[in-house]
Amino acid sequence: MAFIDCHFYSDSLGVSASMYVILPQAAQNQIGLASAVYGVKHPTLYLLHGLSDDHTIWMRRTSIERYASKLGIAVVMPAVNRSFYTDMASGPKYWTFISEELPALARSFFPLAEDRELNYVAGLSMGGYGAMKLALSHPDRFAAAASLSGALDISDRALNFPDDFKLIYDDVSKIKGSGNDLFYLADQLSGSTRQSPMLYQCCGTEDFLYEDNIRFRDYCRELGMDLTYEEEPGEHEWGYWDRKIQNVLNWLPLPARP
Repeated sequence: MAFIDCHFYSDSLGVSASMYVILPQAAQNQIGLASAVYGVKHPTLYLLHGLSDDHTIWMRRTSIERYASKLGIAVVMPAVNRSFYTDMASGPKYWTFISEELPALARSFFPLAEDRELNYVAGLSMGGYGAMKLALSHPDRFAAAASLSGALDISDRALNFPDDFKLIYDDVSKIKGSGNDLFYLADQLSGSTRQSPMLYQCCGTEDFLYEDNIRFRDYCRELGMDLTYEEEPGEHEWGYWDRKIQNVLNWLPLPARP
């Protein structure tokens, strides 16, 4: 794999932004690392961070490079600060950045596939919310989305982070039934003719977000969405996420390599 620490200017944010990118490499003699590639353009996983983290965290806390290498997929890990992947009421437009600008820039910099069937998104905690928001808002762009211990009931979470949410949403009473509400997005998608992405969701039973996850799981099941759900004993911590990101990678609907 190739590892790139990428810094670039963002028009939507108005400042320089950062992302880590790992790219497949067809290495023949690298010791201890299995390598695979699909072709000229790589299947891509956008991997999102949580509230207290940044774009470096997946590389620091897991072996994501080693896990992705044998599958032959690229992984894009952007930084979005404490934005909840939203155009902030009192701050930068992080939803525009993550949903529109970042994919276009990443594809201009690196050989990343544009096809829906070769694009996926995943994240933990706040990033789990961001992953589901991206896939449910743009099902034409992502074949699959995964949430690890996601903050999926955002209107309920607003009570826990009042300072952040005031800056992000201004009036938190407007979250429910809006494009920031995953329950609303799931409902809108299920009632449309658009193809729904495959969804994966996991949460530890001792996680403080467990009840949020149960509510979202049950709602998606009621709508008949293609949801894979896993739970086991676990808390909101990296040992759990390091194990589960491996499950996510194995679950992704990657096409057969040529």
